[in-house]
Amino acid sequence: MKKTGTIVILVSIVLLFSIAMFWLWQKNAEDPIVYESQSPTIDNIVKKTVATGSIVPKEEVLIKPNISGIIDEIYVEAGDIIKSGDLIAKVKVVPNVSSLTSAKNNINSARTQVETARLAFENQKSIYNRQKALFDKGVISANEFDNAQSAYNEAQQRYKQEQVNLTGAQQNYDIVKTGTTSGLGASANTEIRATVSGMVLDVPVKTGNQVIEANNFNDGTTIATLADVDKMIFQGKVDESEVGKIKEELPLEITVGAIENKKFDAVLDYIAPKGVDENGAIQFEIKGTLKNLDTTKTFIRAGLSANASIILARADSVLTINEALVQYDAKTQQPYVEIQTGDQEFQRKDIELGVSDGIKVQVLNGISKEDKIKVWNQVKPAQPMGRG
Repeated sequence: MKKTGTIVILVSIVLLFSIAMFWLWQKNAEDPIVYESQSPTIDNIVKKTVATGSIVPKEEVLIKPNISGIIDEIYVEAGDIIKSGDLIAKVKVVPNVSSLTSAKNNINSARTQVETARLAFENQKSIYNRQKALFDKGVISANEFDNAQSAYNEAQQRYKQEQVNLTGAQQNYDIVKTGTTSGLGASANTEIRATVSGMVLDVPVKTGNQVIEANNFNDGTTIATLADVDKMIFQGKVDESEVGKIKEELPLEITVGAIENKKFDAVLDYIAPKGVDENGAIQFEIKGTLKNLDTTKTFIRAGLSANASIILARADSVLTINEALVQYDAKTQQPYVEIQTGDQEFQRKDIELGVSDGIKVQVLNGISKEDKIKVWNQVKPAQPMGRG
């Protein structure tokens, strides 16, 4: 029994020794890690963040009627270029029965007032003529004649004023009934004209539609939307995580999805002071004015989707390296790289970094363009599995 146990122990020792020797042989047979190196380059680095939005006119003007009625005729359509004062549409007035009755009553009342004032004026005129004849003969004093003349002048003035009131009542009746009056000249309320020059973006009404005038209780019906398409802006939103990185006057690069291979320059001129909750994320509105926009060469339609690259920092023609080559000290967090000094021999060099775009980073000092930097985090190729 003891002999058998001894044999088992010896066999086990030999087997373990063989396994260990095989593992050491296989380990020594592996290729040693050979580190590659890269040299710095002179390049441009742009640090930016992207906002999504659309291209819209800087100012849109809504044309609304001055009187309620029905669209009788429309003279423009979307896409037309018009000037201030051009006729856009004409409104046919449908008089309100209550307003028409009230205006008619005002005319009757004004006529009554005119007739009363006329009778009073005729009476004072007769008194004045008698008093003047007596004054000329020296029968009455100058004071009595002055009183008669004053009463005559007041009656005359009141008569004239009542005539003006009657004219106003008549004009008001005409406006309520037809939308215009001879006293307003050629520019009638029924003619809707452009208040600014620009392009017609939209005509949301059609002939026969009823429209409401703008007043204190109603915004009124929009007949047309006008805008100067030479003055366009980017309007978009940025996330709350990015809004702290941007500020007014930063340059923008605008790309429009519908216009390929073309970028538009802009300037960020507005950041909303208050964010809006959208799907659980706080979004801040931004606006940027497009610069040097030539609509004769490239026409940007209002509402096109666009992306804005907000240039946070920029460094042109500077010494750069791949950010993956940078290592950081475990204690000081000081960035450094390993410079090749010989065949697979490297030396640590502390460096100072500048602008980074997440792929490349600017090196302010610590290395030169001629240095070769160790690619320290390269991945070793997977070994093929042996057959069992």
